[in-house]
Amino acid sequence: MRKNLKNTDAIFPMPVLMIATFNEDETVDVMNAAWGMMLESNYIALNLTASHKTVKNIKERKAFTVSLADATHVKEADYFGVVSGNNTPDKFENSGLTFTKSSLVEAPIINEFPICMECEFVEYQDKEFGCGVVGKIVNVSAIDSVMDGDDIDISKLKAICYDPFTHGYYSVGERVGNAFSDGLALKK
Repeated sequence: MRKNLKNTDAIFPMPVLMIATFNEDETVDVMNAAWGMMLESNYIALNLTASHKTVKNIKERKAFTVSLADATHVKEADYFGVVSGNNTPDKFENSGLTFTKSSLVEAPIINEFPICMECEFVEYQDKEFGCGVVGKIVNVSAIDSVMDGDDIDISKLKAICYDPFTHGYYSVGERVGNAFSDGLALKK
């Protein structure tokens, strides 16, 4: 038996992405965004409305970073989603986190988040079904503690995802299979 549910504006799981830019005064702005996806291997789309301070900064600076939020920093990640940079210009300072300026794009890398994608702004799509911000990923970096040799160890990453049904955050980490391999057992 299945039960019909109220329509939701999302699917589960959704990534918890920290989008970071520099403000006009060189301070850091970060927002929490769950509506993001890869377009190709080196392009990312973020479904963000133009009213966000972060989007204004991206258009002005032509750059941004995208970090994956982790279980260690749930409080800070959520704060970046519930407080607007339009109303609280010092919200990054209030978080207690730190940053390093990217050497490749005009955007901050948040030191405490384990994985960061440094992006060049490509375009803003504002049609009815536009993606919002589209960026080209020019570099991906990870902190040593989530690495296993040259590979990211997802179990060490402790990335979080967002549950739009109950508004919860969940930790991701247990490997349950092998992509492009396990299904071959059913191939005839």
